[in-house]
Amino acid sequence: MSIGTSTTGTTTPGTDTTSANTDTTGTSRGLDVERVRADTPGCERVAHLNNAGAALPPRPVIEAVAAHFELESTIGGYEAAERNAEAVEGFYGAVAGLIGAHPDEIAYVENATRAWDMAFYAVPFAAGDRILTTTSEYSSNAIAYQQVAVSKGVKVEVIPDGPDGTLSLDALAAELAKGDVRLVSLNHVPTHNGLVNPAVEVGRLCREHGVLYLLDACQSVGQIAVDVREIGADMLSVTGRKFLRGPRGTGFLYVRREIVEALEPPFLDLQAATWKPAEGYEIRGDARRFETWERYFAGQIGLGVAAAYASGIGIAAIEERVRTLAATLRAELAERPGTTVLDRGERPSGIVTFTVDGHEPAAIMRAAREAGININTTSPGSQGYDPDVVPVAVRASVHYYNSEDEVQRLLDVLP
Repeated sequence: MSIGTSTTGTTTPGTDTTSANTDTTGTSRGLDVERVRADTPGCERVAHLNNAGAALPPRPVIEAVAAHFELESTIGGYEAAERNAEAVEGFYGAVAGLIGAHPDEIAYVENATRAWDMAFYAVPFAAGDRILTTTSEYSSNAIAYQQVAVSKGVKVEVIPDGPDGTLSLDALAAELAKGDVRLVSLNHVPTHNGLVNPAVEVGRLCREHGVLYLLDACQSVGQIAVDVREIGADMLSVTGRKFLRGPRGTGFLYVRREIVEALEPPFLDLQAATWKPAEGYEIRGDARRFETWERYFAGQIGLGVAAAYASGIGIAAIEERVRTLAATLRAELAERPGTTVLDRGERPSGIVTFTVDGHEPAAIMRAAREAGININTTSPGSQGYDPDVVPVAVRASVHYYNSEDEVQRLLDVLP
């Protein structure tokens, strides 16, 4: 499996990432697991079931990052960026293509937290505005809500869950109808309970009421289909290191064209704006107003390659594979005495959380790692407003390059 290579030796986005079963629209009809495993060097060393933490990158991403860093070391950082300008610029098209956006709606940001922050703190809040969120919101985002509540006089209100644990759309519609909502902000896939929130339906309600919609897609892009036009998100934040399989220390922000000029970033530099001595400055008119001039160029190139790699395989095939592996793991866990699966929702994600009676999750994680299996644990401190907060639990998160044997290996080492 390969991605096209530029004349400088740096890997750049291409299309040769699948087996032959790809139709003329670029939609994969299948997934060659052995081929993608062979393209993932880490599979030779570990059974990696911690993809919600940081996934194993494929060889083209590794090579792209390494090649650019080597170029920096031999000709200089500025010079390497100039020589690989096409690959740097290719990031925007590759990411936009993956999520159904336009390249000018994409900003390269160093991680999902900073991408989310740049969007959230650009919203022009005023006293009396309301922010609506969900019980499963990530605590990092909740801290930002509270800061703005104190500094701007806005109100933060948590929409209750429906019967299956996802955000109640009826409750959301009722709150939107009351007015004064400036922003609906929620996570697509929480970090801790397998849930997939109804992002498309939330977007429809936000459009009906003319309310801004910020979606934290940190755990969704790369494992399930995310189309910003279908979802209707105004802003969407993503990391590179999780299911997208990009370099750590990379991420991106999507901002819809029609609203970008209404959002002033919380800070600016010479990438985000142009200095005009007589007038002060002029902010860029596209999403790159949310960027900073200095960035991890090797990482930006690598993230573009990761996006092109996922698109080449086909997100539909990826999603099917992830859901199948996760469903298999949940079913096996549910049959084990003393084991409780904690996941919610009608169609859970690739994140599987569970507890085993009489055994500390941290001890289970350590035992698995000693056996060459990477898993992780959840933390109640990251689970925001959840009234039924998940206790410390084991978290296994599968991806399309994982094998059935690796799932079985995990089951075999559990108490």
